[in-house]
Amino acid sequence: MISRLQTYLKDFSHLLFPHYCEGCGTDTLSSSSILCAQCSFQLPVTNFTQTADNPVEKTFFGRVHIEKATAAFYFTKDSLLQQLLIELKYRNHKEAGIYLGKLLGHQLQQSDRFSDIDALVPLPLNPKKEQKRGYNQAEIICKGIHEVWNKPILTNVVTRVQFTETQTKQDRVHRWQNMKDVFAVTNRQQITGKHILLVDDVVTTGATLEACAAAMQKDSGTTISIATVAYTI
Repeated sequence: MISRLQTYLKDFSHLLFPHYCEGCGTDTLSSSSILCAQCSFQLPVTNFTQTADNPVEKTFFGRVHIEKATAAFYFTKDSLLQQLLIELKYRNHKEAGIYLGKLLGHQLQQSDRFSDIDALVPLPLNPKKEQKRGYNQAEIICKGIHEVWNKPILTNVVTRVQFTETQTKQDRVHRWQNMKDVFAVTNRQQITGKHILLVDDVVTTGATLEACAAAMQKDSGTTISIATVAYTI
């Protein structure tokens, strides 16, 4: 009876406050989604989750040992995916991060390559930047992953100890140099001997993820894999 009442209330609320697709503006069928089926289908899937030696994994070759790595979608400028990531990072649209995390989570759940992951760790923001933004977008993505792939989220094991300016206009060498000694592990016991999935929104050069992975691996016997929503071509 309660479940039926909740369904009626949800349907009534949907009539009063229709939920529109973020991509095309049409009314979606599910209030839990932000894209209609047609727009969701247009997101450029990479299939990296099922593929060894994919471009994301090759990004880290010879730099830091990463067990496995993936990105759910290709990132291109002026795309729907870019729009959603902007909404997540700069416009307080946390639902976009949850939704994208779910899509990534479904890919991870269906892949045998990532079946032995013990926990998710969102790439940390500098505390000042997180306070200004109000949240860490990588943590929001982890929450979306967790909704469909029941892995614990660890948010207190690694932190940024140095503030870094945005690196979007930095070349590869300068990005690596800027990341030196940026991260510190604050609770090594929680990750020692475990297989951790380090999560972020976009991977470009991989310098930030590399620095965080290196800090987490040091003296801990921790295995690191990486998953992001998007991979920059």
